[in-house]
Amino acid sequence: MVMYILWTLLFFHVSAQRWTLFDEESKPKREGRVRLVGDLPSSGRVEVYHDGQWGTVCDDGWDLAEAQVVCRQLGFPGAISVTPGGQYGEGSGPIWLDDMNCKGSEGSLSECCFKGWGVTDCSHKEDAGVVCETGTNITSNHQFFLDNSLGLSDDLGLLFDSGDGCDFTINVQDVSEESELTFCVHSMIVMIYPELNITNNSGNFTVDISQTCHPHVSAFLRYLYTRQIDVSITSAQCLHQLAFTFGVKKLMKDVGRVFTLLIPEDNTFHTQVSMFKYGVRTGDLVLQENVLQYLSWNCEYLISSPVWSTISFHMMDALLRRSDLVVKDEAFLLEALERWIQDKGDEISSDQQASLLNHIRFLLIPVDKLYAMQFSSGVLRQNHEKLYLTGLLRGFQFNVLPFSKIRNQIDNISSEYLPRIYTGDEWSLFINDTTVSYQYHHYYYGQNNRIQTFSTPAHPSALYREQNVQWQAQVFLSNQECSNYGVSCTSFPVARLYGYGIKNSMAVIPNNSSMDLPNPCPDDYSFRFVVRPEYI
Repeated sequence: MVMYILWTLLFFHVSAQRWTLFDEESKPKREGRVRLVGDLPSSGRVEVYHDGQWGTVCDDGWDLAEAQVVCRQLGFPGAISVTPGGQYGEGSGPIWLDDMNCKGSEGSLSECCFKGWGVTDCSHKEDAGVVCETGTNITSNHQFFLDNSLGLSDDLGLLFDSGDGCDFTINVQDVSEESELTFCVHSMIVMIYPELNITNNSGNFTVDISQTCHPHVSAFLRYLYTRQIDVSITSAQCLHQLAFTFGVKKLMKDVGRVFTLLIPEDNTFHTQVSMFKYGVRTGDLVLQENVLQYLSWNCEYLISSPVWSTISFHMMDALLRRSDLVVKDEAFLLEALERWIQDKGDEISSDQQASLLNHIRFLLIPVDKLYAMQFSSGVLRQNHEKLYLTGLLRGFQFNVLPFSKIRNQIDNISSEYLPRIYTGDEWSLFINDTTVSYQYHHYYYGQNNRIQTFSTPAHPSALYREQNVQWQAQVFLSNQECSNYGVSCTSFPVARLYGYGIKNSMAVIPNNSSMDLPNPCPDDYSFRFVVRPEYI
């Protein structure tokens, strides 16, 4: 038996500042840092720190890709323009970089290709500059109050504020910025946190925390007394990092929920990839899952972005295991994997390649594409021909045999025959019209572009290709539209898929006022209806 599920997909495509705290572990302490020298923080002559001193960058090969790397490295959303030829004045000292060649996805300017440190034929008249997009973080004013307090929380808070009787010192420093803060706390309060190792420290403890987070340390330490704290989007990252460093697992878990508001804020996907690495590093499984879900539902955009070639094996493995990936079809995903492996080169071992290839669901690749893949000369075919051909054979079997026969040979919990969310023309429909327009007071069915009929195959295999199932996709924006179809609607917009096997066919789409999310939907958003077969 084949059943069908309606998926209502919402894609957020909003740009905002890149959040860099998640990269703290891999961030160079000072080597490779960049700065802008000019009248405004967001524009100026680009300077890079190397071998103990600041130097400039020659404008040979200086383009928007290089500017994007610089601006994101500095925490701006992106670059507006490049400014060659010493527009922001001539620098002094060495010209560190020349003939830059960035892809645009690098985490820092020094990761791009260039001649070599200090190898140049330029003068300071050719010092490169950039103009960065400033942007504003519209979520920065959101406040969340966490209360895990005990009965004496107010009194303990006053004890922390006064500092009376404190007997243990916590030094907070940032080695890269040569910045340090000192706090006096009470050992009886903080000794319950084993990471501080109070019993083996002689009255003090030193921790290296980025200077960006220094303003939030006092509130964090006060939380150790009171179990109460205000969390904003801008402080959440620092508080999570501090909670991880000090081993405050409850706070770490609570603050981690706030990260869900950050996930859709960066349409370049740099933030999400960094957050996943950070989640792995801190052992935050909830954060990892939230990021993976977002990337899965935006997988088509992720694959087409420069970030695709930079994601780790661990993230690629986690993504390919999922059934909620939104992709055109399985062949599209295999092609993207091939390209990723080629870009990674020797970074990915033969065993890792084979394990990723095993996650490709050959059974669900359209038969015409399976046929074309027989003649493929891609890296996966070359390196793992037996495994590759076995996948093709099983794919052909799936396409010519009834599913009831195949299922006897497949583990019931196997995902090999579970379709992902395929958005190819055979399985999905776009409705772009999101406006209400009436020519007269009464309703004309033919004038509503939000009521459309389409058909899908009864089964993904070629055996049932000629058997079609009819569907009607409907989007209602008013009570009048709902009543004309005998539907009761309590809020708008409402999406409905009407057809075979659908029981609960209504999906209420949250609007900008009800979502309570930092990124409102644009006025011209589209609805995508996806039919996904399940076999039971």
